[in-house]
Parts: sequence; C-alpha cells; structure tokens
Amino acid sequence: MANPISSLHIQAIKGIPLIHDGDQLDSIILSGLKSNGVELESGDIVVVAQKIVSKAEGRLVRLSDVNAGEDATKLAEETEKDPRLVQLILDESTEVVRKKAGVLIVRHNLGHIGANAGIDQSNIENDDEYALLLPSDPDSSAVKLKFQLDSALDVDLGVLIVDSHNRPWRMGTIGGAIGCAGFQVLDDQRGGVDLFDRELKVTLINRADSIAALATLIMGETTEMTPVAIVKGFVNDELDGKASEINRPKEEDLFQ
Repeated sequence: MANPISSLHIQAIKGIPLIHDGDQLDSIILSGLKSNGVELESGDIVVVAQKIVSKAEGRLVRLSDVNAGEDATKLAEETEKDPRLVQLILDESTEVVRKKAGVLIVRHNLGHIGANAGIDQSNIENDDEYALLLPSDPDSSAVKLKFQLDSALDVDLGVLIVDSHNRPWRMGTIGGAIGCAGFQVLDDQRGGVDLFDRELKVTLINRADSIAALATLIMGETTEMTPVAIVKGFVNDELDGKASEINRPKEEDLFQ
C-alpha cells in the first residue's frame, strides 16, 4: 500500500519546440527545465505527451506509402474511413472490437482497447496525408528517458508518457498512462480495511492514470504547445511499475 499524498504541484514546461524524428528528448526537456527555472528532485515525475515521443522515435507515417489490403479496404467502407489509415490501424492492433460508420475500436498491440489504435492526425505540422502511431514500446521509452534524465541531474525521477483516452459510458477524453518508469503504477489495497474494519476486496488504485489525467489538464491537448509537465509532491514507495500492468486481462473483460 502506497503512502498517502497530501498535495501535488503540477507545472507545464513552456518553450518545448516542435519535435522531429531523431530529436533527443532528454536534451530538449533539460533545456526547457532550465529556461522555465525548474529544478528537479528525486521523486518528481516528468510527464511527457505521447505525441512528442512518437515523433522523436520516427513513428510518423506518410499515408501515400501505405498499401491498403483487402481486409482494410472492406473495413474502410464499413467505417467510412481512409483505407490506408485503416490498414495502419489493423497493423497496430490484434483484433477489431467494435465498428460502425465513423468508429473503429480495436485492441492495440500494447494490450489496451481504444479508437483507431491510438493513431492520430491532429497537431502534426504536416498535412492530413500523415498519421502518427503510438510508440512501439512506451514503457521502454519511459525507462530510457528516466535513465537519461537521472544521469544528467543525479536524481531518481519518475517518467510518465500520456495519451488521450476515451472511456466507455463516459463523455470526453482524459489523459491516460501508456508508458511508465520509476514509480508505483498500481496501489493494491486489497486485504486492508476500511474505516469500519471491513476488509477491502477489490480496491486497486490506478496511480499512473490519476496523475496522467491531472497533468493533461495542465498540459492541454490542442494549441497550448506544452507537451511536458513536472509533478512534485508525489509519494513513492521505491516500487517500479509499468503502464502495461494497467491493461485488464482479456479473460477478465466482461463487456467485450
């Protein structure tokens, strides 16, 4: 069981430039911290938008380079989507969960379920002929960035890579964790007791998504150009988790 958190301070880092393939995010973040007058301490969490991680890792795809197969072409007709985009969605997923005109819900190769396999065409400085895929292994991306920042600053940080998520039965998007390193992702309180000494049987707190949602409110999701935020005050128990732990096992999915 994690220690209680009494307060948090979240600050967006301004001045992060547009990111391109091959850019070194650690150097860019360190420069942004300096220009914003922010000093990091052990236990702080660096929150990074998925989009800049994907761009730096070369996950921007030109649609004209994509050849849509028969399955993608048929599915594109059903969903009224670009066949090339649908081909990318199929390539990035293991199964189609739901489909209708304008909607394509899939199980991503990373294990989570969402629209269009997380593929995005917004806030890309190129035109609509490009699509941005999720990082191929965002947990590993978080581990790498943590190592680089820890080494440069002589601290022990957490790193959280976030993306916008829709949720069944709820309107609107919130920030969710897709890559984590350096902090406890899930706080399992099962076996503890409540105020009246009743045993907790199902209480499993998702710390990563909670922090991701808060940080995304500060970072914004449209024209703010603040894809990095710092979270201070988070209490960690020196346990290291991964965002992949958040995915509910398929055999426990009662709604598919």
